[in-house]
Amino acid sequence: MDKKLAIILVNCLDYAERFLDDCIADLRKQDYQGEIKIFFVNNGTSAESLQYAMKKMPEAEFIINNTNDGFAKGNNDGIKQALMQNFDYVILFNLDMKFEPDCVRKMVEAIENNEMDYRFRPPERRVSGNDKKGEDNRKESEDDKDDGSDKRKIGAVQARLMLHPETDKINSLGNVTHFLGFGYCSDYGRKFQETNSKRQTIKNICYPSGAGVLFRADVLKKIGLFDEEMWMYNEDQDLGWRIWLAGFRCVLAPDAVAYHKYQFSRSITKYYWMDRNRIIAMLKNYRFGTLLLILPAFIVMELGLILFAWKGGWLKEKIKVWQYFFSIKNWRYILRNRQEAQRLRKVKDCDIIPMFSGKIWYQEIDDIKLRLVNPVFNAYWWLVKKIVFW
Repeated sequence: MDKKLAIILVNCLDYAERFLDDCIADLRKQDYQGEIKIFFVNNGTSAESLQYAMKKMPEAEFIINNTNDGFAKGNNDGIKQALMQNFDYVILFNLDMKFEPDCVRKMVEAIENNEMDYRFRPPERRVSGNDKKGEDNRKESEDDKDDGSDKRKIGAVQARLMLHPETDKINSLGNVTHFLGFGYCSDYGRKFQETNSKRQTIKNICYPSGAGVLFRADVLKKIGLFDEEMWMYNEDQDLGWRIWLAGFRCVLAPDAVAYHKYQFSRSITKYYWMDRNRIIAMLKNYRFGTLLLILPAFIVMELGLILFAWKGGWLKEKIKVWQYFFSIKNWRYILRNRQEAQRLRKVKDCDIIPMFSGKIWYQEIDDIKLRLVNPVFNAYWWLVKKIVFW
């Protein structure tokens, strides 16, 4: 195990003072035997925050941005340096993380020990409390099925992200894409021992969370990095989608454990980025025929989101999302990037979309409205999957 490994950390909002001590202490305890180098990207923080990080991590290479350029560009800046220095693997970790001592090694082993033989299992979806028992029983039998052999190379590995300080509860066992572009964490809030992932070495996932993911450097060179237009949110979804399009796999390594000091933010600005970027991801990565088939459901969802945005106080942000798509300049960007994504394609939509969900399980807003509309959209998506053969 002598592969060179780069770890990218991005500091924004002066996170270094709050989180760096725990993060760097656990990274220094990693038992990976190959070369590890930390690239620390300072994204427009205060001078005090930067000086604090430099004092705490003299071994790191610092990349200093005078402004906060967003999650996508901040990580890209670090990744580019790692690729220029010929690292074999690139890991992205959030600053607000802690790690088991073998986390990095287990992520690497997920690639190096599982390249040649893997029985595909679709990702589990999150289950709400009301139907948890029945769904757990059904999942037990579904997870015991083999759905075919998948021997494609692994492009990305996500660690098992647990919450902190509730370390027995899950933050993400891989992320799931709803067919209308929404992304969410699989099994959020559940106890890991209640899931079937504990019995698996690795499993395929829709896309890895950018909070704790390892990428093969050669895959990134082929498919490109994060889409910096997305700034933050859904950029990991878009990159994971492109990994699948290019014929590689995104997987979860359940034995690689990291703890995320995650706090849900109801920022109005967050809703803008999430809503806009999910649409961009769909326009870039679906086949045109699939876009046509989901268009009626998309229109219904947009009408529902008007009410949701109005009641949630972010109607102005929703209008800004629509305004974005009335710009010719923005459509030039979308079409150009769609062409680049489709040129990567080695896999049909019909081989990727079985991993997508027809139900939305937003953990922090799992309310009656979602429980009412989910069966309708799920039935619609079931029909679309039956039709799509391209």
